[in-house]
Amino acid sequence: MKQIVLDTETTGLSVKEGHRIVEIGCIELDDLIPSKNIFHCYLNPERKVSEKALEVHGYTDQFLSDKKKFIDIVDSFLKFIDNKEIIIHNADFDIAHLNNELSLIGKSKISKENVIDTLEIAKEKYPGSSVSLDALCKKYRIDNSRRTKHTALIDCELLSKVYINLIDQKEPTLNLYDKENNKDHLDFKNGNMYYKKIVEPSSDEIKLHKEFLKNSLKKNFFSN
Repeated sequence: MKQIVLDTETTGLSVKEGHRIVEIGCIELDDLIPSKNIFHCYLNPERKVSEKALEVHGYTDQFLSDKKKFIDIVDSFLKFIDNKEIIIHNADFDIAHLNNELSLIGKSKISKENVIDTLEIAKEKYPGSSVSLDALCKKYRIDNSRRTKHTALIDCELLSKVYINLIDQKEPTLNLYDKENNKDHLDFKNGNMYYKKIVEPSSDEIKLHKEFLKNSLKKNFFSN
């Protein structure tokens, strides 16, 4: 099953105040394992970034001024997420901003039916506790040291690991080892990858194991 971990950065909090998206990041999960399939773009929001938002993500008006507009990337973005579950931390925020962008150019809105909100899962699992992305990373011992600013792809990478833990499915993330090429499926610089190297037993080890089983069966009271 393929899913999309998604995050956005914006010029500010409120759509009603005219705030827009400045960055979209998506990582595809294939049976809970991050694939090489990634969508990422910075966007010209056609308005100023608020001071509070600048403190969060650090994207200045000058940096964003020459970037593509949402209308320029919308088709490739919608194709990327088409018919896939979308995993978001605090989905109401991101979906509201995405649907605002879509409505501004006359596109159909994204339905929340296919959206998994990890914030809601965390609230149910840990009532009364802090369930921010940073707090969950700390709880699950996920290295978030590179998150000095909120950036979409890093947040997606962290959220993919948090999500695996939230649904108690840690084991699939430990199988990112590519035996043939000796590479991880997803290569983030200095990332804290979750993979388990498969060690093949030697012929001598297999022989000793068979002998052990044979001797053990002889001693078994119920054996014939």
